[in-house]
Amino acid sequence: MTPTLKLLPCAMLVCPAAVLAAPATYQIDPNHTHPLFEVDHFDGLSIWRGLFKKSSGTITLDRERGNGTVDVVIEVSSVELGQDKLNELLVAEKIGDWNGLDVAHFPNAEYKGTLADFVRGAPTRVNGELTLHGVTRPVTLRIDSFKCMPNHPIVRREVCGADAYGTFNRADFGVNIGVQYGFRQEVALRIQVEASKQD
Repeated sequence: MTPTLKLLPCAMLVCPAAVLAAPATYQIDPNHTHPLFEVDHFDGLSIWRGLFKKSSGTITLDRERGNGTVDVVIEVSSVELGQDKLNELLVAEKIGDWNGLDVAHFPNAEYKGTLADFVRGAPTRVNGELTLHGVTRPVTLRIDSFKCMPNHPIVRREVCGADAYGTFNRADFGVNIGVQYGFRQEVALRIQVEASKQD
């Protein structure tokens, strides 16, 4: 029997060894995942930086097929700007005539997307949507670094991590803090994430 004929039954029946592995699922580590943001203060007077201390979610990754998904939920009230009064103002429904994050009605923000543009098994972009303040808009993230450790020395399982960057206009989500004073409404996101592979 020729090699080709020998392989026919395998090809027709889909031999187990030839089946591609299912996408792996990773749980986001909230202790090593903190979305950071940068916002303008008085049209270039300074740049203010903050972060969200509480986030959760899952990532799926299929390096053989070059695809995957991201689903991250951020607890908006966990925002930290380094000053308690500013934190309180930011999460309020209104700050004078400005619209704040209004955590009473919108306690969470969520980013859902698909991993894309894989290079040597690593994604370099996320095409997704951000839901903030009850509004959903497309937001693309650029992945600047991506690495997986097959056996993390502390958690004793595979851990993948990434650093991503993106921008959006907060006024598009109905949050317009400082617009009357000329504050630029663009928000820069810098997200570091680590996630552990699930069994």
